[in-house]
Amino acid sequence: MTNLAGWIFRVTWLLAAGAAVAGEDAIELKAGAGRELVQANCVACHSLDYIQMNSPFLDRKGWEGSVNKMIKVMGAPITEADAKGIADYLSANYGK
Repeated sequence: MTNLAGWIFRVTWLLAAGAAVAGEDAIELKAGAGRELVQANCVACHSLDYIQMNSPFLDRKGWEGSVNKMIKVMGAPITEADAKGIADYLSANYGK
């Protein structure tokens, strides 16, 4: 691929990807105690889609494990108290 063709391909791909993202609806979390903790901490690393995508599969233990993974494996700077509040909110509102 020539430099010009490669540049055109990359620009076209970026424009298409941007258009796909622009069409997404904003995720609104369910009201409940701890929602502000989720909004303040979780979206620093990933979209709220992650919560909705995993809600059919995770119970209380699963959400606790997911939050702990975000802290221990991914390095999320979440305090122990906030982690408990996040897991409480997720299991109450998005647990199976």
